[in-house]
Amino acid sequence: MVRESKRARQARMHDEYAILREVFPAPECALHFSNPLQLLIATVLSAQTTDRRVNTVTPELFARFPEAADLAAANPQEVEDIIHPLGFYRSKTKHLLGLAVALDERFGGEVPRTMKELTSLPGVGRKTANVVLGNAFGIPGFPVDTHVMRVTGRLRWRSDWRDAHPDPVAVEREITACFPPGEWTDLSHRLILFGRATCHARRPDCVECPLAATCPAAGAA
Repeated sequence: MVRESKRARQARMHDEYAILREVFPAPECALHFSNPLQLLIATVLSAQTTDRRVNTVTPELFARFPEAADLAAANPQEVEDIIHPLGFYRSKTKHLLGLAVALDERFGGEVPRTMKELTSLPGVGRKTANVVLGNAFGIPGFPVDTHVMRVTGRLRWRSDWRDAHPDPVAVEREITACFPPGEWTDLSHRLILFGRATCHARRPDCVECPLAATCPAAGAA
């Protein structure tokens, strides 16, 4: 591929994103929730498992422990029994209880609305905080998960695409610099949906890919 200027790359990014907007016109968070606390808990649980599987255990968990104080005072064994199907249930229970205690003691049981406060909570990193900010509060956030890493790398949307272990914070900063904040949350959703539907990890479906005409990696896998 001929070396692409930064201006040309950004123009291509916007053209490709316009196509993704058409393919995924109404993206939504895959985790089921009805309030910020539920989304925070579900996102923490989603580590090393699928959103679909998380959605199978959270209805009982949310019903049993509707407030942060309820979860903070929970019997760990009871929580473990509920989330056991997700795997890593002991460590996840420990994380949830620690998170609930911090929310109850430091924030009156309410989920904070800033990146700094969210990431001060045990077990909450930037990805989780961005999920909560964007989907629970409508505050621009760009969660960088494995799908976002893979897709932005294959599309050469980021300068470190050759790096086998890119820095998620650097990826977040570089990609969000190219799009208005109002698009960040849906941009992440669309990249994730595209990664799940077409740009698979082991064998991307380049034949059916709507971005194949301009993707630098089309047909290379």
